[in-house]
Amino acid sequence: MSAMTEYVPPKVWTWDQSNGGAFASTNRPIAGATHEAELPRGQHRLQLHSLATPNGQKVSIMLEELLAAGHDAEYDAWLIDIGKGDQFGSGFVSINPNSKIPAMVDYGSSEPIRLFESGSILVYLADKFDAFLSRDAAKRAETMNWLFWQMGSAPFVGGGFGHFYVYAPEKLEYPINRYAMETKRQLDVLDRQLAEHEYVSGSDYTIADMAIFPWYGGIVLGRTYNAAEFLDVGSYKNLLRWAEQIDAREPVKRGRCVNATGGPEDEQLAERHSAADIDEVLAIRKARGTV
Repeated sequence: MSAMTEYVPPKVWTWDQSNGGAFASTNRPIAGATHEAELPRGQHRLQLHSLATPNGQKVSIMLEELLAAGHDAEYDAWLIDIGKGDQFGSGFVSINPNSKIPAMVDYGSSEPIRLFESGSILVYLADKFDAFLSRDAAKRAETMNWLFWQMGSAPFVGGGFGHFYVYAPEKLEYPINRYAMETKRQLDVLDRQLAEHEYVSGSDYTIADMAIFPWYGGIVLGRTYNAAEFLDVGSYKNLLRWAEQIDAREPVKRGRCVNATGGPEDEQLAERHSAADIDEVLAIRKARGTV
């Protein structure tokens, strides 16, 4: 192992913004709003405030799946640009005091219902529309098992492996090895499960698949962290089969477009207010093979 300068922790830690890496300008050790900023509101009862990160894509995929299944789940999606600190605006913090995307408000009740944490939003929508989460106790429990597995496991992939492999100010062997090992262990967990089941929690497509796909499907399909070769994703045959199957779903393609700001300008979709907004961008992506 290459030599590293040993870090001796001080008795009391203090914040040094210069040590934050790629997200130093937006990371901070305290909560709360940094500025006043009202959130926009569109015409639909469901108002999503998000960004097309893996966590953000979970909810937009769910909403597009609901629409494709015939549910009245029309929504407006507004961009939260975390690079500019939108998540610290007073309006967003009033919905999510943790200042993380995605967050949503349901104005369909007598009192607005605020929703934050992607897993919580998925369960809320599944219950609200009675879709993608079985009422059968055993099947529901298994789906919830895998949903919460994702919620607990992905921080090791994102904040651990992704941070040190891609975003940290310098490449350090120990943390990259540590989190690569854990990421591969998680990929193996999924691969073994998918060797015996079509979908993650069984024979039905559920919110567990929608939660897991943007993170782990993105990795094995080569979209996340550009680490497919490094992690030898080709060895996870069952996981790859599942990822390609989910990726081929039209609502998944549509959901991945929402609040997307990367790539060519005409493939971006900062806001979504109707199906037509996605139609245009998706047509361009399909023509270029970038969907």
